[in-house]
Amino acid sequence: MLVVYGLYTGQSIGKLFFGNVIPSVILTAAILGTVVWICRAHPDWGATGPKFGWKERMKALPEAIDILVLFGIIMYALFTGVVTATEAAAVSCFLGYVICLARRKLTWKKFLDSMTDTLRISCMVFMIVAGAVIFARFLTLTRLPFETAEWIRTLALPKWMVLWVILLCYIVGGCIMDALAFLLVSLPIFYPLVIQLGYDPIWFGQVITIVTTMGSIMPPIGICCYVVSGMSGIPLATVFRGSFYYMPSYIVSIVILMISPYWTVLVLSDLVR
Repeated sequence: MLVVYGLYTGQSIGKLFFGNVIPSVILTAAILGTVVWICRAHPDWGATGPKFGWKERMKALPEAIDILVLFGIIMYALFTGVVTATEAAAVSCFLGYVICLARRKLTWKKFLDSMTDTLRISCMVFMIVAGAVIFARFLTLTRLPFETAEWIRTLALPKWMVLWVILLCYIVGGCIMDALAFLLVSLPIFYPLVIQLGYDPIWFGQVITIVTTMGSIMPPIGICCYVVSGMSGIPLATVFRGSFYYMPSYIVSIVILMISPYWTVLVLSDLVR
């Protein structure tokens, strides 16, 4: 979401990534708090698993240390401006390849499967971007984005209320479409308006990333709920009921971002070179 948003709007991918750190922590903490509350209210919904002492935990840590080192190297390189986002992707692929060789777990089948999955995802993204560019040209010719922005300005609403109207559109769009596809379709309409209202584009990228994710688990057409139901065999109605417990987590996270844009997003993104 952030990569495509950055490419489409011309924003720095590094700034978007580091601006996403604190919002991700906030949303994760809110979701974890929801899980704790659910398990305390309904212990049978989340049975307690086996407990492990610190000795067992320390023994298991080396299994993940190389991934943590890889993550640290890439994020540091992005933060300091040593590499661009594209170069960081290439470097991380190479280092991941080296790690797999060092672990002696890389087979030709796994290598070909990874290449096939990468090619499939890349083609999907390119097709979505191509369609979105054509749609954006169509919108430009019809002047729909400009007319929409002008109409909203004539409503004389406070800019925070206008933002909530835009976010509501993203929630509804996330219900009925793939989040990435709706993002590219809607950006030509809403992005110029948001900039005219004086909102920071890096901050706005974090907000709509959270909002479209929220839309993908909301009824009646929450795409993620259909996927979970289909893969797990759990009735769709049950999955939708379960998703409602997590809606407050998203809303609280969005409100916190709106109350303090600088300390939640810009404080880290502004440090990126």
